[in-house]
Amino acid sequence: MILEMKVPSPGESITEVEIASWLVEDGDYVEKDQPIAEVDSDKATLELPAEESGIITLKAEEGDAVAVGDVVCLIDTEGQKPEGSSNTATEKVADKKEETPKEVKKETSEPATYASGSASPAAKKVLAEKGINNKEVTGTGKDGRITKDDAVNAVPSMGTPTSGGTRGTERKKLSMLRRKVAQRLVAVKNETAMLTTFNEVNMQPIFDIRAAHKEAFKAKHGVGLGFMSFFTKAVVRALQMYPDVNSMIDGDYKIEHDFQDISIAVSGPKGLMVPVIRNAENLSFRGVEAEVKRLAIRARDGQITVDEMTGGTFTITNGGIFGSMLSTPIINPPQSAILGMHNIVNRPMAVNGEVVIQPIMYVALSYDHRVIDGRESVGFLVAVKEALENPEEFLMDKHLTKALEM
Repeated sequence: MILEMKVPSPGESITEVEIASWLVEDGDYVEKDQPIAEVDSDKATLELPAEESGIITLKAEEGDAVAVGDVVCLIDTEGQKPEGSSNTATEKVADKKEETPKEVKKETSEPATYASGSASPAAKKVLAEKGINNKEVTGTGKDGRITKDDAVNAVPSMGTPTSGGTRGTERKKLSMLRRKVAQRLVAVKNETAMLTTFNEVNMQPIFDIRAAHKEAFKAKHGVGLGFMSFFTKAVVRALQMYPDVNSMIDGDYKIEHDFQDISIAVSGPKGLMVPVIRNAENLSFRGVEAEVKRLAIRARDGQITVDEMTGGTFTITNGGIFGSMLSTPIINPPQSAILGMHNIVNRPMAVNGEVVIQPIMYVALSYDHRVIDGRESVGFLVAVKEALENPEEFLMDKHLTKALEM
């Protein structure tokens, strides 16, 4: 029996995916539920498991965009597993995952070869848009004429090397996820009235709490007491105080939420992922830290699902882990605001009339001015600041030990 394997729907509104890589080869024997391919949607990278055991025939190439419901491979369920063969698909998958990335073919810039022919009108237009002189392009048409394809494939000159060193370049297609992220980010810049407001936070009170309780917290709950639980709970409190920051625009309407689903930007092997902590307002410090750890591990291992990244009413991003001192984060649509955390640096600060050295973090709130006014944006960030600088009073109801034990 020949089984047609079709592309399943990764989630609502997704109509096509891209074959990122085949984990098996044409003619391999595959086991049921064995991962046979990685497919990119515009939201995540997912593994495609074999629906039955048998001999596989591939019907799509790596890099192909295929519609949901299209056939991507055939499995001959009557095919026999090779006896004593060391060339099975299961072993190949393991080997492939351990391989180093494929070498990308490099094009070495060399002194330009000047074509004697002229360029076609279409080629001239393409070259003009690229800012390339037609004398820098070798034509493949009749009598050396530069065709439109020659112009499309032409790469601007990077100059003639004088030191004899290599000047390699590489060209590879962006993943569907990266292309979608790029489109969304450009759309945000073009379609929102985005502004950013800044403040600074004295992190010493949180440092003191973590130094005194982090060992007991980890021993009791099995997760570390990090900064993210403090920031998440401070954001939840501020969102409840300033609900416009927790809203979003839909055409001529404003949608308000009575819950706080906090998106956490994390870096995964396939790029930026933004999983969501659902109903963060109901979580304790332990609950937030456990959920952050769970989602970060799933993103790192490529197991995050579309559902886990869908929704969210507000986003927190932490550029500080990469050393960023200050930035203007871009809103995660359709949300209306995002909070940027940054690195913590010891700086002189006036405390009770004296200059002392304190661990300071700059924070930034980017927001959509169409729905959030200056009063709400500044007030929100001040509320976050006061909660972080007085966590026992504003985040723990003045019962520090009880809050950390829950």
